[in-house]
Amino acid sequence: MTDHNEAPDENKLIAERRAKLDRLREQGQAFPNDFRRDALAEQLHVAYGERATEWFDANTIPAKVGGRVMVKRIMGKASFVKITDRTGQIQLFLQQATLAGVYDEFKTWDVGDIVAAEGVLFKTKTGELSVRVDRIRLMVKGLRPLPDKWHGLGDQEIRYRQRYVDLIINPDSREIFRKRTRIIKYLRDFLDAMDYLEVETPMLQTLPGGAAAKPFRTHHNALGMDMYLRISPELYLKRLVVGGFERVYEINRNFRNEGLSTRHNPEFTMVELYQAYADFRDLMELVERLLHGLCDTLLGTRQVKYGDQEFDFGQPFRRVTVEDLVVHFNAGVERERLREVPYLRSLCDRLEIPYKDGDGAGKLQIEVFEKTAEHRLLQPTFVCSYPAEVSPLARRNDSDPFITDRFEFFVGGREIANGFSELNDSEDQAARFHEQAARKGAGDEEAMFYDADYIRALEYGLPPTAGLGIGIDRLVMLLTDSPSIRDVLLFPHMRLET
Repeated sequence: MTDHNEAPDENKLIAERRAKLDRLREQGQAFPNDFRRDALAEQLHVAYGERATEWFDANTIPAKVGGRVMVKRIMGKASFVKITDRTGQIQLFLQQATLAGVYDEFKTWDVGDIVAAEGVLFKTKTGELSVRVDRIRLMVKGLRPLPDKWHGLGDQEIRYRQRYVDLIINPDSREIFRKRTRIIKYLRDFLDAMDYLEVETPMLQTLPGGAAAKPFRTHHNALGMDMYLRISPELYLKRLVVGGFERVYEINRNFRNEGLSTRHNPEFTMVELYQAYADFRDLMELVERLLHGLCDTLLGTRQVKYGDQEFDFGQPFRRVTVEDLVVHFNAGVERERLREVPYLRSLCDRLEIPYKDGDGAGKLQIEVFEKTAEHRLLQPTFVCSYPAEVSPLARRNDSDPFITDRFEFFVGGREIANGFSELNDSEDQAARFHEQAARKGAGDEEAMFYDADYIRALEYGLPPTAGLGIGIDRLVMLLTDSPSIRDVLLFPHMRLET
């Protein structure tokens, strides 16, 4: 990159570049589209990067390459340029004697322009594989200057808003999104190999269901009815199990009209799956096998570094109940009273946890768990036995109806997955929907609607089934050592620029 003691005003630079583009238009040379590459940077480095310098004297290897100019060093009658394509960088070597008048044009081109070059491979005195250029063309004139490549985009907010520039400047950012794609591909391959069927269910729903969350609401003009963006595909996927698809999954986008944070975005991606003739214990085993394989494939190790912590995925994952953790992290709590509403209210008061008059023991218990225990679950942990009150779609435990056969999986103090044995008793489900509807009527915006069609589906008979949801965004955060969900979303939601 050409050195500058002080960066000129950006508007002046843009004006200068527009003037250059105007001259190209006058010459009929703006935005050509008749060049085709025959090689990518990484392909050339893999095939020829280890060859000795002398080898190229005896072997002529032609190459047509194209990419964005990232570094430009003009040294009189010769210049070096580094261009970037989707695989990496390759160096170009240009000489005035070879390129004649084009060389003078090249000297007016800017970092950020997109060029096409043809030549032969060689190695420089420093041993860098390069293309000795005998033909070069300007394909796209970049009108906006790139940020200083040594500092990149220091402002995180600009990185998120202008992801296109972030991806140009920061190879680490590009690698995060490549890994994200590899993670999703692994999940898909893993489930396909287990004979799960990938399906698609509606994102626009007449009733939002499958989770406790506030939905986005819209209106369908032709039908004259309000509709909602889905908060979960759960109830539709279980309808498919009723219909005979005994193993189904969907890699799905969900929408929840809630706050933003380093862990939350209004739209997010999950993989959700359902398996007939299975229970929550089978899915804990599935999660453990899946994460072992994902660590082995993506990272080559089961020791996962995240910030200044390291998580051990090589050991069997810990299994513990909600009540165990409430007792463990709250000194003096009496386990035998953890289902008494007055006792739990006093505990919430002491911990400064707000609650509503209608909250029962299960709701209060989970509030204490979330405030005092959840963020302390650093190593891989399955938390089991969630109260039925906060698990309206999960099967009650046969020996203890206060709790359900449900787990959540935590790493680094964050929930990554949620799974349970499904409630397939239509009458019990109808009663729980009525309870949720009453909560909604009392002002709980996250409570569920009563879904009569889903009850009708259950009345045809849902086989014993287990269901699982894994948050892909948080999983990618973990496996790419990314501190914020915005780092793993190409275009995260943000407030409008002012």
